[in-house]
Amino acid sequence: MGIILWIVFGALVGWIANLVVGGRERQRQGCLVSVLVGVVGAALGGFVYRLATGEQQHFEFDFPSFGVAILGAIVLLLVLRLVSAATASRRDRDRW
Repeated sequence: MGIILWIVFGALVGWIANLVVGGRERQRQGCLVSVLVGVVGAALGGFVYRLATGEQQHFEFDFPSFGVAILGAIVLLLVLRLVSAATASRRDRDRW
């Protein structure tokens, strides 16, 4: 898949994952972050797919690849938000 298609694929995946996860972070996420979340989420989803099934996922523009990428991006966003919340909680606790 060419670099332009990866950017489009990543933007769509990142945008959909951000809509699914929601929250107040949704308004602050820009286009570049959506692309990064989508591409990294696709790689994470492919890795988890390979661990779960033993088969390698080939990312093309089809629905199974799109679904695996979205699930990976959702997991990535949830982990990032958990880390961010833990860091904010620790920072607030240390301030007092």
